[in-house]
Amino acid sequence: MASTGFWFSRAFSDYLALTRPRVVLMVLVTTYVGFYLGSSETLEWSRLLQTLIGTALAAGGTLALNQYLERNVDGRMERTRLRPLPCGRIQPIKALAFGAALAIAGPLYLILAVNPLSGLVTGTIVLSYLLVYTPLKQKSALCSIVGAIPGAMPPLIGWVAARGELDPEAWILFAILFLWQLPHSLAIACLYREDYARAGIRVLPVIEPDGRSTGRLIVSSCLGLLLASLLPTLTGSVGLIYLITAIVLGVMLLRYGFAAAMQRSAETARRLLFASLVYLAVLLVAMAFDKAPENGTAERLDDNILPIINMLAIKYEKGG
Repeated sequence: MASTGFWFSRAFSDYLALTRPRVVLMVLVTTYVGFYLGSSETLEWSRLLQTLIGTALAAGGTLALNQYLERNVDGRMERTRLRPLPCGRIQPIKALAFGAALAIAGPLYLILAVNPLSGLVTGTIVLSYLLVYTPLKQKSALCSIVGAIPGAMPPLIGWVAARGELDPEAWILFAILFLWQLPHSLAIACLYREDYARAGIRVLPVIEPDGRSTGRLIVSSCLGLLLASLLPTLTGSVGLIYLITAIVLGVMLLRYGFAAAMQRSAETARRLLFASLVYLAVLLVAMAFDKAPENGTAERLDDNILPIINMLAIKYEKGG
């Protein structure tokens, strides 16, 4: 009995590891933010729960299938060689069946329990991640940019689950997540450049070891992220608290991005990675905390943006 219980516990742990729970948790957080911002004054908790269940199934299945496809690559990297598939603790065919079942169940569940569009968006993420991003990692440095597309789409799942359509505000969330992923993923690539090179993963720090192109992409994406993060306030989705927070966070991340680009060391890459995690967590909290009223877009612009413009105009007329 004891050995049976141990085997079951180990098997459960290994299959859970296939889904990469920490990554799934981040996906669920961004999905929740999209749902919350896309909701009316009253949050539909049952619909939110159904959305998170379907998203978790799809995300876990996608990540499990990714490990199945990259099991040989993972076996060549120090940071991944102890995963269940490279170690032989799970047979590839079982991992394939497990991942496929979850990846199919997620979008179908969303179609039936939430709405068809949320299932369509989720299915697009699954297919683009597995069929485009995963094979591209061993072919082109564009993989970081291409991979940021499905990585930025979870807020769209939440938004369409709550509202039933993709509004411009949803695409702003997408743009923020897309741009955020570039310095985040490049920082990881800088830290594990030798590991990636050993496995044949062609991220930018591997194919251009001098780091100049990587540094330029980090700085430009941090700058683009700073500008994109201002858009939710300009559209009236959120207020001044968020705007101030976004500016402070954006300047902070840009500073760490410049340091990583100029010094090109493991330490500056590690600091940029940590700063990117802090950035996203605090920005999403500020976005949810400072959400505008459902029908208050014009009023929010009048109340928050126009007074600032008026004050600047008055100051300019008085000669600064």
